[in-house]
Amino acid sequence: MTALTRTTRATRAASELLAKRAARLMSDFKGTDIQVLSLDGLTDMTDFFVIASGTSDTHVRSMADHVVRSLREEGERVTHAEGVEQGRWALLDYTDVVIHVFHPTLRNFYQLERLWSDAERVAFE
Repeated sequence: MTALTRTTRATRAASELLAKRAARLMSDFKGTDIQVLSLDGLTDMTDFFVIASGTSDTHVRSMADHVVRSLREEGERVTHAEGVEQGRWALLDYTDVVIHVFHPTLRNFYQLERLWSDAERVAFE
């Protein structure tokens, strides 16, 4: 095994832990229909998507804020965030993990799980 392969595996393992941690944080905050998707072999843009729904705009905002705040306390910094203030679709980009927190109507409209149906579902509990 080459050094690059070991580094890649270590990075991917760290990304998976981050994705699972984010999913658990949303679960603790009463997020619904939480999915962790492994995009390994499907795209180079990121390793994992974490997708969840809130029950209202306020719930989406508070869940996204909770994830950002909790992960920051654990040393993880969000690279880019969008839509948090509106509460319809919050996107939190941690480079190797992208977190989507949806209002249910928008989640149904965009259907990311269907778009990425080839992605492996990862258990997080």
